[in-house]
Amino acid sequence: MKGNEAIAHAAIRWGCDGYFGYPITPQSEVLETLAAEKPWETTGMVVLQAESEVSSINMVYGGASTGKKVMTSSSSPGVSLMQEGISYMAGAELPALIVDVMRGGPGLGTIQPSQSDYFQACKGGGHGDYHLIVLAPASVQEMADFVDLAFTLAFRYRNPAMILADGAIGQMMEKVVLPPFKPRRTEEEIIKECPWATTGRVGGRKPNIITSLELRSEEMEVINLRIQAKYREIEEKEVRFEEFMLDDADYAIVAFGSAARIAKKSIEIARAQGIRVGLLRPITLWPFPTREVRKLAGKVKGILSLEINAGQMVEDIRLAVEGKVPVCHFGRLGGIIPDPDEVVDVLKRSF
Repeated sequence: MKGNEAIAHAAIRWGCDGYFGYPITPQSEVLETLAAEKPWETTGMVVLQAESEVSSINMVYGGASTGKKVMTSSSSPGVSLMQEGISYMAGAELPALIVDVMRGGPGLGTIQPSQSDYFQACKGGGHGDYHLIVLAPASVQEMADFVDLAFTLAFRYRNPAMILADGAIGQMMEKVVLPPFKPRRTEEEIIKECPWATTGRVGGRKPNIITSLELRSEEMEVINLRIQAKYREIEEKEVRFEEFMLDDADYAIVAFGSAARIAKKSIEIARAQGIRVGLLRPITLWPFPTREVRKLAGKVKGILSLEINAGQMVEDIRLAVEGKVPVCHFGRLGGIIPDPDEVVDVLKRSF
């Protein structure tokens, strides 16, 4: 099935309570698959097409406030419209899943694949000092698997999580093993697991107020310091990455998503020509595997950042290596996917 379809099936099976979204290429199959599967008849999952991306993210905000597992999906321009709501959710410390299947920009751009939302996802596209937990799948199987992982991390840290996939991963078809059905939590389980959540009840349990607003500057600073401490904990405990043929490598490629798949083919070609190169694939784009890249800088002669954009992740790589080795970038724009032979030529010219 397609990566987008895998997201939808996994959401149903992992016990998602609600999806609120709006169609946009190249991720529309997420909503279309959910509508076709009719999970409201089997698991009770709510599926609603909102009137806009702004509406959908605020519906997610409301659902998350009750402790429910809720999500949305969109593509690059739609996620841009969601940024205010995402910032509000980060400030209110609410867990939810946002899926971004990237297309080329700026603006409406193209409907073809891109990785140019790295800044929007990892640097905080909305206002304020906040982060999303960002997972970058490189296969249809990971599209399915990361739904549960994203929800797990979101609830563990009370923070929105994002699956950041490029259009190629969303549209490609591969074999996928879907998870078994996981029962949705009962109201009693939600109250126990999420004591912070609001229930709307007047009597019995005191209703909680969910907001990101604090008019007193001193209190707002306390909130921000607590959130920043949470981010440091996430950076310490939740970094994920894959290494490929780095043991004897003279050079390294750092790439995520479909660019990492291209990198593996490029490495095969380069090694056949006597160029020893390996791959470091960040799986969490935030938290970024800074320490691993820094260690890599002590072993290789140069690092190539392979991205389907004009150069975004390369900034984090350069910060990590601290000038120890040369760092170059190669990427194609406008929805064009780099060719493995092109990558090998860039390696030869750059180092």
